[in-house]
Amino acid sequence: MSGTVKRAPEIDALIRQNRAFAAYRLPGENRLHYIGQENPSVRIFSSVESLNKQNGFVIAPFRVSETCPIVLIEAGEETVFELPEVAAASGKSENSRQAPSTDYRSRFDVFIQALADKEFEKLVLSYCMTVPHKTGFSPEKVFYRACKRYIRSYVYLFHTPQTGTWLGSTPEVLLAGKENKWHTVALAGTLPLRDGQLPETWDERKQKEQQFVTDYIRNCLHSYDVCYEETGPYSVQAGELAHLKTDFRFSLPAGNQSLGELLNVLNPTPAVCGLPKEKAFRFITANEGYDRRYYSGFIGRLNPGEQTGLYVNLRCMQIEDNRLLLYAGGGLVASSDLEEEWMETEDKLQTMLRIID
Repeated sequence: MSGTVKRAPEIDALIRQNRAFAAYRLPGENRLHYIGQENPSVRIFSSVESLNKQNGFVIAPFRVSETCPIVLIEAGEETVFELPEVAAASGKSENSRQAPSTDYRSRFDVFIQALADKEFEKLVLSYCMTVPHKTGFSPEKVFYRACKRYIRSYVYLFHTPQTGTWLGSTPEVLLAGKENKWHTVALAGTLPLRDGQLPETWDERKQKEQQFVTDYIRNCLHSYDVCYEETGPYSVQAGELAHLKTDFRFSLPAGNQSLGELLNVLNPTPAVCGLPKEKAFRFITANEGYDRRYYSGFIGRLNPGEQTGLYVNLRCMQIEDNRLLLYAGGGLVASSDLEEEWMETEDKLQTMLRIID
């Protein structure tokens, strides 16, 4: 990787040129990373296991299909640059709170019935909101606003001819590390900040939701035969929201070349899918009513020989010519309440709405 450069690439121009690239800012950093390639033909994969030994920026969907494959932007051009100055958005969307849509209500009823019938311990119901944007909308400016506003999250913007343009701010690590030191998290349970402060207590339902994810990751690491250290759960901030988080730190053989296999075990976690995992995955794809595409898949820099940082793709938007598709969701258990879950989903959608003028 070359040293820090003072001038950032013209991201809007790269999108117009249909270039394959990704720009991202790691949590807590004040600099941006850029990875791009001259060749518009990115590498395509049909399974997570195929990512073994690969090096580049990976974009994996919730459900792999011919029209929504795993994409790898190869590390042709890779630089680090200073975060440009950009005017902040208002910080508030013009959308006041809305009642749950008819579609969300009907999907919620189907999901809750399956939980009440004890077919599942947990299910995640997501929602896609369509927002028009004006001519001259700048993904570049919105991306820089997100970087400035969401300092604790992983903020990214990528474009490829195969995926289109996506932008997001996610607090959830799927797998990160280098050499023999690795890290993943269980992140679930959501509450709004109270006067800008983290909540001191969490109700039993939120704690149960987070425990499902913790237990699942613990079992995954056991199945992969690794020793780990577990810390948590504890409260963390992501934007204007709080979550419960448990950290897992563990060792893998240095220069591990089988990360694809571990990713396949971890992904998707119950934080975006449900339990039992495979049955919940099939239920969601059959009953959620739309294709999540790259929402709730994973994204990030894959480099088994050096530093890998992969994140679950949450709080994101798909940018089209004259509209934005905003994605968010929430975990349901049998005792979940429609109004509360809709309010949580709206709060998560605000993560993207707040950075759009």
